[in-house]
Amino acid sequence: MQCPKCKTGVLQPTRLDNLIPVHTCNACGGNWLILEDYLRYKGQLPESAELPNDVVVKSEETKSALLCPVTGSLMLKFRISKDTEHRLDLSPKVNGIWLDKGEWELLNAHGLADKLNAIFTDVWQRQIREAHTQAQFDEMYLSQFGQEDYDKVKDLREWLQQHPQKDRLKAFLLADNPWSAVK
Repeated sequence: MQCPKCKTGVLQPTRLDNLIPVHTCNACGGNWLILEDYLRYKGQLPESAELPNDVVVKSEETKSALLCPVTGSLMLKFRISKDTEHRLDLSPKVNGIWLDKGEWELLNAHGLADKLNAIFTDVWQRQIREAHTQAQFDEMYLSQFGQEDYDKVKDLREWLQQHPQKDRLKAFLLADNPWSAVK
């Protein structure tokens, strides 16, 4: 098979972590992994502990669309986590995954090597989108309120959400004059 990334290399049989069968490009070092092979060996993977935040794992990422080396159809891109914009390529017709050079190490560094099959699910991708949206709102509120006021209002909101009389408390807070029956 020809490499879907560099298009010059040939995919040769090797193993990830001396365990999972893959085909590695002899030119760019990327790996073609069949999800079924991954699942067969998933339980035998070594424990992957998340690295400290200051450790950087070098990995390449193909920004352009790739063609599946088996079917020639376009592969889909999936984000791996909310903490990185990095994406993996999946060929849904054959459940084949293209791992650019260093992406397996990146998955290990993020504690995701044993969750590879989950990354491609709607639930996983929705959680990433929701976390991304929340981060954008956090950024907006932080810039509008400032750190001190934003922290205070978040604490107040959390307290209010858990209070048994939250509706009455909200009405009190929103009333122009809560001590008057007249508007």
